[in-house]
Amino acid sequence: MKIIILGCGRVGSTLARRMATEGHDVTVIDLTSDAFRRLGSKFKGTRLVGGGTDMDVLRRAGIDSADAFVAVTNGDNRNIMAAQIAKEVFSVPKVMTRLYDPIRADAYQDMGIETICTTTIAAGLLHDIALDEPVENLVETLRAYRRESGGV
Repeated sequence: MKIIILGCGRVGSTLARRMATEGHDVTVIDLTSDAFRRLGSKFKGTRLVGGGTDMDVLRRAGIDSADAFVAVTNGDNRNIMAAQIAKEVFSVPKVMTRLYDPIRADAYQDMGIETICTTTIAAGLLHDIALDEPVENLVETLRAYRRESGGV
């Protein structure tokens, strides 16, 4: 699988290392080269300095042949814009983004962009733990949230 990851923070670098270790073709884009230190020296993927809404940067990353695009910067607006470009302009088959705003997450989920809203997930898990309710499985928690919110 060819995957492009926008954002080399904690989430992006962890995902990139895991995907590369599994043998996937991984390109990571970040605004600063210093962010790539999180990848470590054994990372076999591609590092690319630039913005995720810059068409030239996306083309250099190989978005025309990407199977998946993941936007995990620390900015909802940046993630949304990059995800929309990947989906609408480049027709990337699988587009995912991490958002902090639950309202935006629902809206973009409805548009066909897979969203992970860490705010909602954390609140749900903390709720269950506080009430001593069993947290059986994070995937099931995500599915339940999507059903409740009307998402996919």
